[in-house]
Amino acid sequence: MLFMKGSPKEPRCGFSKQMVEILGKHGIAFSSFDVFSDEEVRQGLKAFSKWPTYPQLYVAGELIGGLDIIKELEASGELDTICPKAQKLEDRLKSLINKAPVMLFMKGSKQMAKCGFSKQILEIMNNTGVDYETFDILEDEEVREPL
Repeated sequence: MLFMKGSPKEPRCGFSKQMVEILGKHGIAFSSFDVFSDEEVRQGLKAFSKWPTYPQLYVAGELIGGLDIIKELEASGELDTICPKAQKLEDRLKSLINKAPVMLFMKGSKQMAKCGFSKQILEIMNNTGVDYETFDILEDEEVREPL
């Protein structure tokens, strides 16, 4: 988890931008939290971590450090052993496709279609009695674009 100023797509400080670039260059999987979105979390995390600045990178709940530490780990080659790699998109798609006997990629879910075409295909699938799962492509841009 990367606690940063802004988001990976729109970092709001140079340090956060550099951190995102390093993690991306190494193919490291991470989620993020914008510390500007919640002042209580921002201040609480500073006290919890005893680390006064952002960004802060955590792996498996443990603070790895800020940008300076990440740069040191990158230079020594340790960064790649500490941080989990992002799953390759092709492997992720194969995993999703094989999650159920029939996988329907759609806008919305089994419970609620988010467009007319998705609603129509749900009606067809539900009337056939086929066992299927759905994946909401609106919730994951990384999957949506290549599909």
